Amino acid sequence: MVQQVTNDEIANVLDRIADLLETQDANPHRIRAYRNGAQSVRAAEESVADLAQEGDREALQELPGIGQGLAGVIATFVKRGRSDLLARLQGEVSPEDLFVQVPGIGGKLAHRIAAELDIETLEELEQAAHDSRLQKVKGIGPKRAEAVRVGLAGLLSGAARRRIQRGAKAGETEKDRPSVKTLLEVDAEYRRRAEADELRKIAPKRFNPEGEAWLPIMHVEREGWNFTALYSNTARAHELGTTHDWVVIYYERDGYEDQATVVTVKSGPLKGKRVVRGREAECQRYYDQVG
Repeated sequence: MVQQVTNDEIANVLDRIADLLETQDANPHRIRAYRNGAQSVRAAEESVADLAQEGDREALQELPGIGQGLAGVIATFVKRGRSDLLARLQGEVSPEDLFVQVPGIGGKLAHRIAAELDIETLEELEQAAHDSRLQKVKGIGPKRAEAVRVGLAGLLSGAARRRIQRGAKAGETEKDRPSVKTLLEVDAEYRRRAEADELRKIAPKRFNPEGEAWLPIMHVEREGWNFTALYSNTARAHELGTTHDWVVIYYERDGYEDQATVVTVKSGPLKGKRVVRGREAECQRYYDQVG
């Protein structure tokens, strides 16, 4: 029998997130929100885990100090046994760490998927499972691909599934994510401040046997979005020598959470430009406008 997550355990995760945000010079209001959320969870008379397991986000948000964002963090921790946000702040997130959460995917297979498909998120994995790319990876046939789709349906939120299923239809995603202009501005600020050694550095566990604090991390808020930017520490980035070129930008607002990767284009009409991967056409329009 799986032991129920206690309110204290949930509160400890929220407190740990607040601690890391504080040491990384994040927005004080965001830090305070996690502190208040932790206090509210500890004071709750009912089991917060029960509310999360039942998928009752509205009931979670009825707790003092718990908004959509914190409700999402709590639900993820209760259902998956880990907090992706906490792992991200500790520099421990890797595509393999995410993919092994999916039933039917072990460590070796997760590594092959990340390396061969060059994907990093569960959302990208689900898209690959739906457009047949996943079945091109050795060890994945139709039955396993279907099992992955079913497993991901349980892991991903309804909003994320709808976003993937509808695709990039005109006008539907623009309001749901930051503009390329904003992402490129965050990318430029991060790289400038990292180069000037103005940012706190964390010691990621991956590819860092000496435990060196080398990875700059930046938290900023723009247009109501909370952004966390850091250089890519994926196996692919190390393989290609782009750990100080690729910048991963996580963004969150009102419980909606996603990420983007900004890279320098090596060829084609955008050669030498910074581009948001997967949004090249938007970047081309942006550069056409700014000259």
